[in-house]
Amino acid sequence: MKKFLPSVCASVYPNLEIIVADNASTDGSQEWIEREMPAVRLLCGTENLGFARGYNYFLKQIEADYYILLNSDVEVASGWIYPIIQLMEQNKKIACCQPKILSYSDRSRFEYAGASGGWIDTLGYPFSRGRIFDSLEKDKNQYNDSVPVFWASGAAFFIRAACFHEAGGFDEFFFAHQEEIDLCWRLQRLGYDIYVCPKSVVYHVGAGTLPAGSYRKVYLNFRNNLIMLFKNLPFHALLWRIPLRFFLDALSAWKQLLKGQKTYFFAVLNAHLSVFKWLSQGSTRTRAPYTMGKGVYKGSIVWQYFIKGKKAFSEIVVREQK
Repeated sequence: MKKFLPSVCASVYPNLEIIVADNASTDGSQEWIEREMPAVRLLCGTENLGFARGYNYFLKQIEADYYILLNSDVEVASGWIYPIIQLMEQNKKIACCQPKILSYSDRSRFEYAGASGGWIDTLGYPFSRGRIFDSLEKDKNQYNDSVPVFWASGAAFFIRAACFHEAGGFDEFFFAHQEEIDLCWRLQRLGYDIYVCPKSVVYHVGAGTLPAGSYRKVYLNFRNNLIMLFKNLPFHALLWRIPLRFFLDALSAWKQLLKGQKTYFFAVLNAHLSVFKWLSQGSTRTRAPYTMGKGVYKGSIVWQYFIKGKKAFSEIVVREQK
């Protein structure tokens, strides 16, 4: 926060309020902000509510036309806000939008969390323009068009306040990871569009909330992704997708176990058990007309990446699908 909050405060945009929502931190953040950044509005919680419940709680206290949800490990340029707000003002169907997200450590490459706009495949696996699984492409301006996508990154998430509350905010059960994909899906089911605007660029450190490969991160990603499918897909689409997803997830878990990654294996196993527990508690599906929306790859990203060896978005998604 000490490193990146000053760049946020240097943002040039009229009628801008900068707020730090503190999720019950214990590292002295609150005291530092009050002492060093008096122009920043500080909202403090009494417990760690996670990304999803935390934003739901804090955004109820904020009146604005637009919310920009920005991770604390993101560096921004002074003019990063205007291109996105201009795009959203020109097209009222856009509910949320993200900038192009590059790596802070290697600014020539896209960053894992969103790159240049999020997509999803027919089995529910998320990927991005510029990032397929762990393969990060170099930014050669190949994805510089402002286009509809399936999801916008929660690392730098622009959303109309009215749309956020109309959709009911984030699913608090998710805690963290993929809650923004679920929200974007629900917004599309309400008739809105999701966009990327690469005229705006930010630089993300990544893995600042939970370290990559940690038990909690793997568990939440697998659990939340499957729950998202149960919530948003029609029953007939679940009949073949879910068994195949459980098989592929298990295959991934056993592969990692054979490599000695016991933490990964048990994280996937417990994620699956948690999905069954969630279902047994009578959790309800999203009440809105079904649609897969835009930014959907109709094939399997797993097949293209691991079997056919295609590592770049442009190699997998043909022009006709854009």
